[in-house]
Formats: sequence, C-alpha cells, structure tokens
Amino acid sequence: MLALHQFDYLFAIGMIFAFLDAWNIGANDVGNSFATSVSSRSLTYGQAMVLAACCEFLGAVLLGSRVADTIRNKIIAVSLFQDSPATLMLAMVCAVIGSSTWLTIATKLGAPVSTTHSIVGAIIGVGVATYGKDGVNWGWKGFGQIVASWFVAPAVAGCFAAILFLTTKYAVLERGDHALRNAFYLLPVYFCFTTAVLSLVIVWKGAPNLNLANMSPSGIAASVLGVVGVTLLLYLVFFLPYLRRRIIKEDWTIKWYHIFLGPLLWNRGEVPPAPPGATVVQDYYSGHRFEEHERSAGSIEKDIETGVNLSESVSSEIPAGAQTTDAEVSQLAAEEKKQPLGWPCYHPLGFLHLIYRCLTHGLRQDVVAYQLSGNGGFLAGNVQRRNENVPHYDNKVEHLYSFLQALTAGTASFAHGSNDVSNAIGPLTTIYIVWSTNKVGSKNSIPVWILVYGGAAIAIGLWTYGYNIMRNLGNRLTLHSPSRGFSMELGAAITVIFATKLGLPISTTQCIVGATVFVGLCNNDLRAVNYRMIAWCYISWILTLPCAGLISGILMGIIINAPHFEAQYQLSN
Repeated sequence: MLALHQFDYLFAIGMIFAFLDAWNIGANDVGNSFATSVSSRSLTYGQAMVLAACCEFLGAVLLGSRVADTIRNKIIAVSLFQDSPATLMLAMVCAVIGSSTWLTIATKLGAPVSTTHSIVGAIIGVGVATYGKDGVNWGWKGFGQIVASWFVAPAVAGCFAAILFLTTKYAVLERGDHALRNAFYLLPVYFCFTTAVLSLVIVWKGAPNLNLANMSPSGIAASVLGVVGVTLLLYLVFFLPYLRRRIIKEDWTIKWYHIFLGPLLWNRGEVPPAPPGATVVQDYYSGHRFEEHERSAGSIEKDIETGVNLSESVSSEIPAGAQTTDAEVSQLAAEEKKQPLGWPCYHPLGFLHLIYRCLTHGLRQDVVAYQLSGNGGFLAGNVQRRNENVPHYDNKVEHLYSFLQALTAGTASFAHGSNDVSNAIGPLTTIYIVWSTNKVGSKNSIPVWILVYGGAAIAIGLWTYGYNIMRNLGNRLTLHSPSRGFSMELGAAITVIFATKLGLPISTTQCIVGATVFVGLCNNDLRAVNYRMIAWCYISWILTLPCAGLISGILMGIIINAPHFEAQYQLSN
C-alpha cells in the first residue's frame, strides 16, 4: 500500500520530467562529449551513436550509483523536511521541472551546459523558495564549488590536453619522413597509458556501485597493471599485424573485421593492384582545404537543408576522381530528397514508420559538413580564416590515433553513464521513496528499474537530438583531427581522475571544452580558436544556475504559497 497515494499526480509529473531531464543529458552532455570524435572523423555519427548508447546505458544500469544523496550535492539539508516529507517530494518535482526546462532551452539553442549544475541550480531555487537564503549552503562545499568549476575544470583539462598534444606534435607529427615510424613506436605506449588512465576513471569515478574507490593502493596498482598487460598483449597479437598490413603494406582490400585474424595477417600474401579511386585511409582533413573545394559554401548549405548525409549518399553516386559542379550536386540532393518516405500516414504501419523516422533522424544529419559550411551566423565565425594556417598532418599517422580516440570516447562514456545518470534519477528516486514510504532519509537506494529508465532516456536523447550540440561545437571551436581529438579526450579524462581524488569541482562539459580550446592554441596561431563560441559557452555555464533556479524556485513558491480552496457547499439535485 502506497503511503502517499493522494499524490500520485506528483509522481507521474516527476516521471515525465525526469525522462525529459535524462533525455537532455543524452542530447546535450553526451552529445558534447562525442562531438570531438565525430568532428575529427575518428567515428562516424552512426558509430558514435551505437557506441555511446551502449556504453551510457550499460554504465548506468550495471555500474550506476545505487545510493544517491536525497539532495544533490547536499545543497539543502534533509532535516528541514523531516516533519513534511510531502514537501520534499514537491520540491524534487519542481527541481526536476526547472532543470529539464532549462536544459531543453539550452539544447535547442546549441549551448553546451553542465547537467550537474542545472539540477543543483534548480535545487537551490526550491531551497530559497521554501526556507529562504539560509536554507542553502553558500560556502565552498555548496555554491562556491560551482563558481570555481567555471575556471578550474577548463584550465586543468586544457593543460593536460596541451601537454599530450605537444608531445605528439614534436615527437611524431612534425618528424617529416619519420612521422609514421615514430607513430608505430609510440602507439603501444599510448595504448597502455590510455587504458591505465581510463581504468582509474572507472575505479575512482565511474563505478560507485562496486566500491572500487575503497581499494588499497596496492590493489589499484595491481588492477591497472593487469589492464595494461592485457592491452599490450591484444595490441601485439591483433592490432599490430592489422595496422602493418593496412598502413605499411597499403592493403586496400583489408576490412575492419580482419583485425580478428591477428597473426594470420603477417603472411597474407601480396597486395592486389588497387583500382582507380581506392584508398587505404580516409582524408581526415577533407573540407578543411578551402582552396581545393569544388563546391561553394552555399551549395553545402543547400545540401544540409535536404536533411540527408551527402558525404555518404551523394558522394557515393559520383565516380572517384570526377569533378562535380554545384548544379550537379544540387540535382543529386533534390533527387535524394524526393525519395519516398515509406508508408503514408493513413497506412496502418504509418505510425510505426514515423517513430522509426524520429529515432533515426540524427543518422541523416551530416555533422561535419554543417560545421564546415559556415552556416551558423555570428557564432560560427569565419571557418576558412580560422583554419588557413593550421597544419595538416599525414593521414596515415592520423588514422593510428583514431583507434585511441575511439577507445577513449567509449570508456569515458561508460564512466559518464554510471556516474552522471544520477543527475536525472537522483530527484526521481527521492520522489519515489517519499511517495511510497512517506519517509525522508539522507541516502536512498535506487531501484534497478529507475536506472534502466534513466539510461534508456539518455540513449534516446543522444540518438534523436545529439547532433544539434555536436554540429555547434567540434570544428566550430577549432580544427579537429584524430591526434588532436585523442589529446582532448584523454586530457579531460586525466582531469576527472585528479579532480575526483583531490575533491576539486569538475564538470565533464567544461573539461572537454577547455581541452579543445588549449589544443587549438597549440597550432601556433591565436586565430585558430573561435573566441565567440568560447564566450557563448561561458555565458551558458553562468546562466545555468540562475535560470534553472528561477524556474524551479518560482514554481515552488507559487505552489506552497497559493491559497488553499475547500468547497463549503453541497451539490443539490
């Protein structure tokens, strides 16, 4: 028997807006994290969606925190609600409404914001509305950390990312004819170092349910060395022969699944003659060489408006080596747009087809083409001017780093799903516990079905609208390539490790933006970074707390101070 059955409507509203909050985490926070991998072309948008959806969902369900603070980050004290648990339930409903509303607005505007700061700002709002300014912890353990994170997280992540990229730049990328050789020498070192760092991310931040943070130093060292040993073995047995065959021997016939052949690739035989147009690795700088463009920015914008991924669909219809005019590209795009959408709306299967179109809408967006088109007005700036002096490196060397970036992105996504899913389901758990028990506790156990609920909402948000944040970042901030993207993501992961252990305020969103900016500055050209977009990010971060707090606080204040109406008459026949 439910303790507060009369407040079923509050639980229902909390479920709806908690889903919206988690949906926005996927569309905004996770979209921002994977913008680097997609913008550098290490992963296609479809590959990023599958990898992120699996890692986020599994991280949330398998290793998600089963114990969440009743009040996020202890911004307000639970003891204030001991005599009125229903008020706490109402406060969490208002908080999740305020947080999800602000995140929806920010995601629509393409503003990368911290989902953690959004829910904290919303809780500050309900705390002030309920108990005044004294009901909120304004010190370092509360509001002070949020303000400090606007500057600490980007700066620390940027420094780590810059060190990594400068090491790669001068040891590998700018070594001329020896660049590829040096890359092969350093690749196993990078693989082992990356997996060691990501193991610490899982131990210290990404797996609270396993209590790995309480392991002894010797246990942690043994675990990390074990992971490094397995990584090195897999590299020598499978990756090295695959990369040698593909990069050194330039075998154009080899596919991704041939990596499982491992040692058999050492004696595969002679490479057959390559047909015209065959390539070993893709051009990671395609679209950045503006003097080589056969299509104008205007034609690219027209392509994007069709809603199809022209880099895959239209280009596949153009023979290799052929030059295509703007008119031909526009004609191909128009023909693609005229293709039938499937079952009509009046058909019994029309509704199912509509759902399919919604869920796969993001897959039909060309994120990189949008970033390079210049479409975006004042914030986009002049992409050509920003990138004209940025050095371009050997595509074979860049291809080696694409594997490292995919590894970094997947593991960081797994840790993010297990840790940050509580931003949405933490308030929902409080609502559910109070609704079912009419009790207030300092810590609440999170049911598995709520973890599944939040993880599914994150995955759906990323699939359906993650492209909007991706196309507004990435190459809009600075030029991306696999070597640069790997440094950005690993720098952000290292920051997560140190900040978590030292108790410093961090935000995944702010870490990746800071790392991107600092790597851009390593191109020896101050114009290589879009300072308008940096200002836009900071404005978004600063507005998150007050906007989410105002929405939730005003709503909470109106409800708890509203006049209570009771019927004083009887209906007569």
